[in-house]
Amino acid sequence: MTKQQLFEQIKKKQSFLCVGLDTDINKIPEHLLETEDPVYEFNKAIINATAPYCVAYKPNLAFYESEGVKGWMSFEKTVAYIQQRFPEQFIIADAKRGDIGNTSEMYARTFFDEMKVNAVTVAPYMGEDSVKPFLVYPERWVILLALTSNKGSHDFQLTEDRNGERLFEKVLRVSQQWASDGQMMYVVGATRGKLFEDVRKIVPDHFLLVPGVGAQGGSLEEVCRYGMNKSCGLLVNSSRGIIYADSSEDFAYTAEQEARKLQQEMREMLEMYL
Repeated sequence: MTKQQLFEQIKKKQSFLCVGLDTDINKIPEHLLETEDPVYEFNKAIINATAPYCVAYKPNLAFYESEGVKGWMSFEKTVAYIQQRFPEQFIIADAKRGDIGNTSEMYARTFFDEMKVNAVTVAPYMGEDSVKPFLVYPERWVILLALTSNKGSHDFQLTEDRNGERLFEKVLRVSQQWASDGQMMYVVGATRGKLFEDVRKIVPDHFLLVPGVGAQGGSLEEVCRYGMNKSCGLLVNSSRGIIYADSSEDFAYTAEQEARKLQQEMREMLEMYL
């Protein structure tokens, strides 16, 4: 999926919502535990309910890998279901990979050759040669960690060098030499507020994957005010606020209502800022 195709989906659905499939078998409704693959059945119900209101899905690999082979099978089936049933959806493997070149090549092969997802999250700490193997796939995306919303991000991301440049700013500046805004996005946490202005000074045209709206307390209006660009440039992720909004047998209906509510807010933001 190209940048323009993604923007077309955003305009069509009046939404830039990404639903995070952080599926914990210990949190899904009890009645699903009787099925052969509870995680997959939960995901399928969530996807069916929310697909009209979002443009992307983001399975977090940690939640699947924690279940071993069975969890990986649930992940594969989930990805295949989205691809077959809702091929217009942008699929992000939230894997946060990144290693020496030949290892990254194997990670890239896993997610792009085998799983055929649209994008994978990558950690930039090891530099260019750890990211490049993901970038040899045309129309596949690298989503580079830049400015996250967790408390520990202050340990490194906001530290300044002698010239006053913060580490996240250096990541944004240097990584632009590796790929264009048609193949690279950045993770910027929703709780960063006005820091989105500083991000946009360096990467005005890139898409940003923005976790942290909802359960983590990020403000959608603030993200849009400081982070939206002429092609929207945002994929705002909500995980727990949608998928765990209800633990009863009506969980999918409640997830649909939460996704619809966010989509309606996003429609207003697009009208206001785009």
